[in-house]
Amino acid sequence: MKATIEYNGTSYQIDFNKPIDISLPLSGTPRNVNAWYVPHPEITPVHDGDFVGSVKAGASTNFNNIFFNPHGHGTHTECIGHITKEFYNVNDTLKTFFFAAELISVTPQPQGEDLVISKSQIEEALNGATPEAIVIRTFPNTDEKLTKQYSNTNPPYLLEEAALFIKEIGIKHLLIDLPSVDKEKDNGALLAHKAFWNFHGEFRLDATITEFIYVPTSIVDGSYLLNLQMASFVNDASPSKPVLYKIW
Repeated sequence: MKATIEYNGTSYQIDFNKPIDISLPLSGTPRNVNAWYVPHPEITPVHDGDFVGSVKAGASTNFNNIFFNPHGHGTHTECIGHITKEFYNVNDTLKTFFFAAELISVTPQPQGEDLVISKSQIEEALNGATPEAIVIRTFPNTDEKLTKQYSNTNPPYLLEEAALFIKEIGIKHLLIDLPSVDKEKDNGALLAHKAFWNFHGEFRLDATITEFIYVPTSIVDGSYLLNLQMASFVNDASPSKPVLYKIW
């Protein structure tokens, strides 16, 4: 299926038969990607008396419970409700699902004991582009990201200045292949989250952050159409499935 779309007065071609899924699968195993000190997800049959919700155990259908944490167990999209006393849910935040996106690649740089992504790196990689969504791939980029256990590893993160820049140029949707835009142990400062959502001013209620994506190295940097799919959880965050489509 091919289509022509118009954005900002320019027509683009897109092939919907060539999606690029940049989400991580979620499985009920210890090899599932993990962060924030939570146990691995569990996907297990319902037990109710003699009933076991498994065809192998004699049931007519497989009928599983799923236990997981959207922030700790894979690709998820979150809203400002992640950091506010007031309740905001991502299902009310995300109301449209296709966005002009720019995929960029950066190599986090040493800063003390940390690896950080700076404003200058983001600005240079965007090269003047001001898309609705930014997709940040970090290097090195190996398939270890599919199963990595991130707790207590001090992963790379965005500096506050980088998040401020992304906000200031009008980007509404920030996607990154790390467990968080912020430092793992920052005493609750959450500088990048707060900068991006304008926490100390008028909240950006229509802006989202998607973490734990994975963009294979074979996918080239550049302009894409982003389809940001999400389960309809009434929560600060929901598991999501961002999909890129090349445009030309």
